[in-house]
Amino acid sequence: MAGGLFALLDDVAVLAKAAAASIDDVGAAAGRASAKAAGVIVDDTAVTPRYVEGIDPKRELPVIRTIAIGSLRNKLLFILPAALLLSQFLPWALTPLLMVGGTYLCFEGVEKIWERLAHHDEAGVHSGEERVADEKQITSSAIRTDFILSGEIMVISLNEVKSEPFVSRAVILVVVALAITVLVYGVVALIVKMDDVGLHLSRSGSSAGRSFGNGLVRAMPPLLSTLSVVGVAAMIWVGGHILLVGLDELGLHAPYGWVHHAEEAVHDATGALGGVLGWLTNTVGSAILGLVVGAVVVAVVQAVHRSRGGSAAGH
Repeated sequence: MAGGLFALLDDVAVLAKAAAASIDDVGAAAGRASAKAAGVIVDDTAVTPRYVEGIDPKRELPVIRTIAIGSLRNKLLFILPAALLLSQFLPWALTPLLMVGGTYLCFEGVEKIWERLAHHDEAGVHSGEERVADEKQITSSAIRTDFILSGEIMVISLNEVKSEPFVSRAVILVVVALAITVLVYGVVALIVKMDDVGLHLSRSGSSAGRSFGNGLVRAMPPLLSTLSVVGVAAMIWVGGHILLVGLDELGLHAPYGWVHHAEEAVHDATGALGGVLGWLTNTVGSAILGLVVGAVVVAVVQAVHRSRGGSAAGH
């Protein structure tokens, strides 16, 4: 009886060790997968704060919470099952799917630049007017954009662990979805409420606290403006890089080859700074491709809109 009990305990210990090792493997794989999607994660974090501009400060956190729930729903209920099924039955479709999403990111980034240039004067005229934000419209727009970014994150992550068994892939992607959603929207919540923290500190009794609080309040508008610019740049860069790598995987090696050779040349010629400057070279090359592709798509969309407008006017 005692021998049977000890044998059972040994089996339990072996199973526990195997489970712990499996958890470690899942965590490591999820970390690798998340790191590959870092560019899109930065994009997602930089883009989201602009959706709460102009709404009641008391409603900022509820709006962010609604967007975060929508983001998690996007990842777990729609993107994850579709991505897993594709990876299992149509693995060749992952690269074209990534490229479609990358093209959309390029389009959205260039479209935002075009809107700022085309409507600069109009924006200046209305800059002093109070903007009434429709929360339902804001959250719907944010969740639609998040769907694309989340899709990119999940497919990039899946591509990193595609050699894992099906169940492991599913568990890893669930971990990635939860971790990235908490990270992105936790950081976004901190960013948008930082001015409230600064205002609270500016009214505290300590002179150091007041100075720090006033500094936070003054820093938030330029920080949010900078994040908006970073978000647009990240869309174009990430989209361009996805297209660059996708073209190479589909057999069109020239664009990736040019950028890679330039990156290596800069890396070899700049000594200690070679790693950073080489990465910047790759980023600039990706951004140039993103700008070109985005500009072409924007031009096509504008032409379609104009033709539809002319047709409607003719009728």
